[in-house]
Amino acid sequence: MRSVVYPGTFDPITNGHVDLIHRAARLFDRVVVAVAADTGKTPAFSTEQRLALVRSSVTDHSNVEVLSFEGLLVNFARELGVSVIMRGLRAVSDFEYEFQLAGMNRRMAPEIETLFLTPAEKYTYISSSLVREIARLKGDVSAFVGPAVQAALKQRFG
Repeated sequence: MRSVVYPGTFDPITNGHVDLIHRAARLFDRVVVAVAADTGKTPAFSTEQRLALVRSSVTDHSNVEVLSFEGLLVNFARELGVSVIMRGLRAVSDFEYEFQLAGMNRRMAPEIETLFLTPAEKYTYISSSLVREIARLKGDVSAFVGPAVQAALKQRFG
């Protein structure tokens, strides 16, 4: 069984994230969306809220599971028996950081490969931080996130 783990803070999960999950679900038998609990950031939503929002966004794939994790991603992947980490690249500016991260992960866990996927062009400009900022400033985020996420952002930011 070919499995992949797709990590992130998903604060909030965007249409770009969902696009990558849908595409991974076609490529792999099992997709684990790994919601980072200890991000070093101050997320707008709790880990439990992010898990619920991700789950509500990926209900159409029976081979996708959503879990939270703490600590090193490579350790989590090993615990799950997953040998591929999927990362999303929106723009060239993402590549340098993602390339460095993949190198560190390879050094710590040479048996785990990193796969990079790009979202559909219509999603390349969407980022969670921009969506949060738009929502905080009372803007319309309906083009960037699903209905459940839009409602949660509206409730969070009034």
